[in-house]
Amino acid sequence: MSPFNSLLSEIKRCQVCSPFLALGAKPILQIHPKAKILLAGQAPGKQAHLSGIPFNDPSGERLRSWLGVEHKEFYDATQIAILPMGLCYPGKGRSGDLPPRPECAVTWHERILTALPKIELILVIGKYAQSYYLNKPSASVSQLAQSWLKNPSQIIPLPHPSPRNNIWLKRNTWFEKEMVPMIQKQVKKLSKSD
Repeated sequence: MSPFNSLLSEIKRCQVCSPFLALGAKPILQIHPKAKILLAGQAPGKQAHLSGIPFNDPSGERLRSWLGVEHKEFYDATQIAILPMGLCYPGKGRSGDLPPRPECAVTWHERILTALPKIELILVIGKYAQSYYLNKPSASVSQLAQSWLKNPSQIIPLPHPSPRNNIWLKRNTWFEKEMVPMIQKQVKKLSKSD
């Protein structure tokens, strides 16, 4: 077994957070050493837990639209890696899903990122991923995205594509008008290159 397949097998058997998960441990991610684009999100939702497929819901439809990719390309692990901060569904809280378990990123992220040497673009979705990858825990998604517009880099902050963020999108029309076309251009460039 290759070192990469061995790592993936180890991840799939992970039980680190199991005692804290209402539905038990079921790590959900999509990785391949050839991937050039990384989607770093929060944690799988209940639908993803049940199906085993990340972003297989209305949030995923919106995210694919923002990236300008079709379903087939989105789920091609050789092109797009999907790595949530918490690999398992954390359960339901009072106002939505619970935060990702903190043990997960500490246990897996550095090892996984090392196994993805071709990543050229990282899209960080939501506050937990943005805090980890951009190290600006007090900055809002609006501040981070506007800062990126002024000074684009390889790490792109995105609001969560959930329908729960419709109000944010209506208040921040610049995101879909200005930022999404820039993101689509970068994604297209990487998905066409070898």
